[in-house]
Amino acid sequence: MHGLLVAILVALIIVMVAEEGLPQDTKWVEAWQLTLEGKGWTDTESPYDRFPARAKGVVPDGPWYLSKHSAGLAVRFITDASWIACRWKLISSHLAMEHMPATGVSGVDLYMRLAPDQQNPPGQAWHWIGVGRPRQQEMEARIAGGIPAGEHEFILYFPLYNGVTSLQIGVPADAKIVPAPERGKPIVFWGSSITQGGCAARPGMAYPAILGRWLDVPTINLGFSGNGKMDPPITKLLTELDVAAYVIDCCPNMPPQMIEERTEPLVRELRAAHPDVPILLVENIEYQASAALPGAKKAYLSKNEKLRAAYERLVQAGVNGLIYVPGEQLLGNDGEATVDGTHPTDLGFMRMAQALRPILAEALGQQ
Repeated sequence: MHGLLVAILVALIIVMVAEEGLPQDTKWVEAWQLTLEGKGWTDTESPYDRFPARAKGVVPDGPWYLSKHSAGLAVRFITDASWIACRWKLISSHLAMEHMPATGVSGVDLYMRLAPDQQNPPGQAWHWIGVGRPRQQEMEARIAGGIPAGEHEFILYFPLYNGVTSLQIGVPADAKIVPAPERGKPIVFWGSSITQGGCAARPGMAYPAILGRWLDVPTINLGFSGNGKMDPPITKLLTELDVAAYVIDCCPNMPPQMIEERTEPLVRELRAAHPDVPILLVENIEYQASAALPGAKKAYLSKNEKLRAAYERLVQAGVNGLIYVPGEQLLGNDGEATVDGTHPTDLGFMRMAQALRPILAEALGQQ
């Protein structure tokens, strides 16, 4: 018992050393001064909102409120710092949810780009090195230390189910920190709570973020918990964006009739604005209890039947560049990929990314 207590105390001391005691001369740089990714519009009420200010009163209230959540936002930078800290101010004091940890809801998540000879598997450049664990509404914490000498590129992901009014990167006073190079056009993901990142343990584990690292492209996360409904005003906003691909993953929030009514107008409007941009239509996930409960299976199959029918009508009408993604490959069939039968754990998000990766890679010409 004595040995266990000693081990616990040592672990607590390590945490305190890692997260507290930053030098007074720490150099702080606001994220928008570096390379901010995941933001489709610049004319926002707050620097880290996801919708433009002019969308207020135009888009439904639910998505507007949730656009204050910073899901998918990330800052990329290059530094020769031996350690990296973060200081972030959250819009809400509710740090966690009953089925999603504070690290995912309100935390920050840091990855470093590895040299080609360090990558395992080869070609997977980004590797996790630290997470910021929120304990209060305003946080200051050292995220990673012991970084090898030399310049390295990093990406830090913002909270998924909370917003920030400020987010700063901290490095030693004598360290260099500059914006990372731009990475080209982003992939836009529009969907439900699943797209937003519920219930990832860390912000970097939402499936759009995973795919952004694997494909090495920027991503814009327009997941709105309970509110991914192919709303026409949001479709119009999406036509304004200069993107590499659209991923439409709204079925979990839509009844079958709404899917039937809204899919074709959405696709036609996007295609009219962007004749050559790939559009992925993603089926509803297989609810994890469906192997045992017929009602759960009927619920998602009825949605997917409507999406498939709309897709086939569009193809028959000559709409090009559509890619249909079946739902059965997204979470696996062992029932182990969600926290509640619907919202993925990190395992579920990894499976979703694995299913979508080859499809998007081909659509982007990476194969």
